[in-house]
Amino acid sequence: MPSPIRRARSRLSATGAPMTAGSLQTSTRCGRPDMCGIGGIMTRTGRLRGDAPALLERMAEAMRHRGPDDGSIWVGPGVGFAFRRLSINDLAASADPFTSEDGSITSICNGEIFNWRELREDLIRRGHRFRTEVDTEIIPHLYEEHGEDAFALLNGQFAVAVHDGRSEQLVLARDQLGILPLHYAVLDSDIVFGSEAKTVLAHEGVPREIDLLGVDQAMTFPGIVSPRTAFLRVRAVRPGGLVRCRRGVVDERTYWDLEYPLEEDLGPVPDDDQPLVDDLSARFDAAVRRRTLADVRVGCYLSGGLDSSLITAVAAGAMPTRTETMSVAFSGADLDESEFQREMVTRTRGRHHERLVTESDILDGLTAMVRSAEVPVKESYNVCSVLLAETARQSGHVVVLTGEGSDELFGGYPGYRMDALGGVRQRLGAAAEQAELELREQLFGDADVGYERNYVMWRNFRRDLYAEHLREHVDHVPEPLVDGTRLRGRHRLHQRSYLDLKLRMADHLLGDHGDRMAMSRSVEARYPFLDREVVDFATRLHPGLMVGPLGEKHMVKRIAQGLVPERILRREKYGFRAPSSPALLRTGGELIGDLLSPERIRRQAVFDPDVVSALQAAATEPDAQLHPHTSDDLLMIVLTTGLLMDEFGATPPSTS
Repeated sequence: MPSPIRRARSRLSATGAPMTAGSLQTSTRCGRPDMCGIGGIMTRTGRLRGDAPALLERMAEAMRHRGPDDGSIWVGPGVGFAFRRLSINDLAASADPFTSEDGSITSICNGEIFNWRELREDLIRRGHRFRTEVDTEIIPHLYEEHGEDAFALLNGQFAVAVHDGRSEQLVLARDQLGILPLHYAVLDSDIVFGSEAKTVLAHEGVPREIDLLGVDQAMTFPGIVSPRTAFLRVRAVRPGGLVRCRRGVVDERTYWDLEYPLEEDLGPVPDDDQPLVDDLSARFDAAVRRRTLADVRVGCYLSGGLDSSLITAVAAGAMPTRTETMSVAFSGADLDESEFQREMVTRTRGRHHERLVTESDILDGLTAMVRSAEVPVKESYNVCSVLLAETARQSGHVVVLTGEGSDELFGGYPGYRMDALGGVRQRLGAAAEQAELELREQLFGDADVGYERNYVMWRNFRRDLYAEHLREHVDHVPEPLVDGTRLRGRHRLHQRSYLDLKLRMADHLLGDHGDRMAMSRSVEARYPFLDREVVDFATRLHPGLMVGPLGEKHMVKRIAQGLVPERILRREKYGFRAPSSPALLRTGGELIGDLLSPERIRRQAVFDPDVVSALQAAATEPDAQLHPHTSDDLLMIVLTTGLLMDEFGATPPSTS
């Protein structure tokens, strides 16, 4: 049978429920599980609290949007699980945990495992027995065989909790790239975990204090970086990481990380890239095909850029029915990409669902967006992501394919081009230069690694925005953001790719911008570029083919030739854009003015009211505007931090 990419090329060339509580009962229905929400508690004192079932129900209710179709709770010795289900495969299947044959290991999973059949066949050869054809039933058996090394064997998007009754141990694990979220809090009496922070905060013992360093990360980097969150006592499991809870002791470790070759081992750029093009085409073909399997309708987000257009084209060859796409459009020409979206729809003869977004829509959706995101953000596009998911759901789609990961893996941002040309290093005085190197060592574990900005200059610029009593506390770096050993000795482009995947993609593009926005409308997002087979290819790709003869994302453009219109193939990187704070002030001046009022800012005690007022005055100048990719929208950080505190009843940061 021809592959989806070949079928797509051929086609394109021709056209131009209620909650239940009780003891464990494993489902005997066939099928595959679905995206959902998970949560739970484990005692640190040896005895689970008497109202544990009621607490688990509250935790499940807090994430009903992640699984509106079904739910269950399960209580075992010293541990309890809560589960909400979004039905995608085997729509009649139940929502229960799975166990090993002897019942000693119990697991609960949010997500999907794409290589489950191969792993299951190996487990059967080892003597394991299965009751269903559900992909995540392999997890307790795989854990029984391999322990914590089991998670590295999985190709999928998942957040997992495993209770090992033999050692009275709870293990929380997040997929390798951080596609799905997993949060936890360590209390005196309990370990509490959940898909979202609000699941954990359903436990009345979890403090709601804002984390000053979390807010500062959102301002300084693309977003907050795991394990930090916006709440001081709520942590996030790192991508490729796990948290082990045993007899009251909690520790973290990394079970998988990206591994780029040393620069000295790279060799020359291949003269002929066609074998690599064929290899990547086959891997991407398979990645899209895996993600179109569902018992519900699968659609594609279509931005008008290269990545979403390529996914749409390949999906058109993979699915038996007409491809359906969703996009947002704007009335202003500087933000709108609809002409490129429509060109791709015409080429695939698909059905398109377009949502026109106005500045009033952004204002109306801002509060709900912040509650779903659970973090401060410095752009308003997340509201568009919610509206996009709403459009998908209203058009009958529960699953969407989207293009995150391509830019980070294959060199898609302008910084890659600059690095390929040798980079530009800002000249500083000797003292400032030394301070910058020391700060880079703290942040990245390697003083020679730079990323996005000069952090000493940024520190001096942003400190005055904070309330006076907090300023001396924002520069604390308690731990490196990444593993510096993965950066040392690597090519500059590979260093940037690693940092983009860790600091931009995992908790921002896949987190507050991706998973939380889609799941707020009960829609599952799937990411073909983040398939393990594609990632493995990308980490071995010579940097000379990241930015190659076709410019940025040379290899993605090569596999897209003949599938994507030339005009889209040759477009400059555009990126998601939406109205910034000056535009929102013009549209909803009174509302935004109230949210940024000195009285309110003073009461919330995070930012300096005089500095906020000065920023607000500058933003209301007649010609005020911010470039969405080169300017930091500090007012948006202030605004969304305030909304976050209101929505969650959060308390100001302490200075202890």
